[in-house]
Amino acid sequence: MRFFAFALTLILLTSPARGDDIFVDNVRGDDRNRGNSSHFSEGENGPIASIAKALRISRKGDRIILTNTGVPYKESITLQGGNNSGWGFSPLTIEGNGAILDGRAPVPPEGWKHVQGNVYCFAPTYKSYHQLYLDDRPATRVAIKDMGELDTLQPLEWCLLDGMIFFCAEKDRGPGSYRLSYTAHRTGITLYEVRNVKILDLTVQGFQLDGINVHSNCYDVELAGITSRGNGRSGVSVGGASRATLTKSLLGDNGTAQLRGEGFSKTEVIESTLLENTAPATFQKDARITIDGQEVNAAPVAETAQVARPLPQPNAPASPLRR
Repeated sequence: MRFFAFALTLILLTSPARGDDIFVDNVRGDDRNRGNSSHFSEGENGPIASIAKALRISRKGDRIILTNTGVPYKESITLQGGNNSGWGFSPLTIEGNGAILDGRAPVPPEGWKHVQGNVYCFAPTYKSYHQLYLDDRPATRVAIKDMGELDTLQPLEWCLLDGMIFFCAEKDRGPGSYRLSYTAHRTGITLYEVRNVKILDLTVQGFQLDGINVHSNCYDVELAGITSRGNGRSGVSVGGASRATLTKSLLGDNGTAQLRGEGFSKTEVIESTLLENTAPATFQKDARITIDGQEVNAAPVAETAQVARPLPQPNAPASPLRR
């Protein structure tokens, strides 16, 4: 017993108080670097270029510090297992510093096919959910049940039907004359079997499924200062038996729900805003969600519901998410 107590004490004394810092800069960084420094005059110790590389080299309790360069990080990342976890006293942390993680890609002009009138279609890789962006903002999406209703699309409106994106151009213009992008990457951040993780001050947008998916068996996950917007399904999804906290965050402009929970997951929302501008605030399937201490007991809504054409609102202020 004395030996066991001594060994435990030795482990605790020799363990680091917290992990290392890994610096990421998607403009000036280089994935051949070690990421030990935010400075660029220290050779291989300078920042690395991608979050994915930072996660590959991270160890338990490390802190990944993103430089907000003004240029979005175009990645889809996964945190999985022990090396992407932390300790109770030293969580693995991604500090976004206001940076943007963006999953969109331009729709290639040659990808559009004419359907009828001013309506064109594009076939994305994934066939469900999705968002279409016009000039960096989600375009107006409408509910279309079948091909016979395509003539009801108004200029600059779109729909998702049979896995295809249909877009109505203005008269005498083709879709290639617009700056259109779509949700090309699957999920912004996926967490799987991790413990003690924090993601702070980060915007996640333009992903086909979810901005952040706390997939399964994740515990003590904190999302703070998160903006998750314009994703095809939800801003944040928590599933399996996971436990997550969403604090001082903003979710909106997402396709079927701003926050979704399924399985035996529990999500605690604190001092956050879930905008119901394009979809319900929450979706639940056997999961528990509490918002500022009040449990959400609403029946689940169908996730296949489409966003109806909004009523015109002259002089209405722009959504805080649409920048």
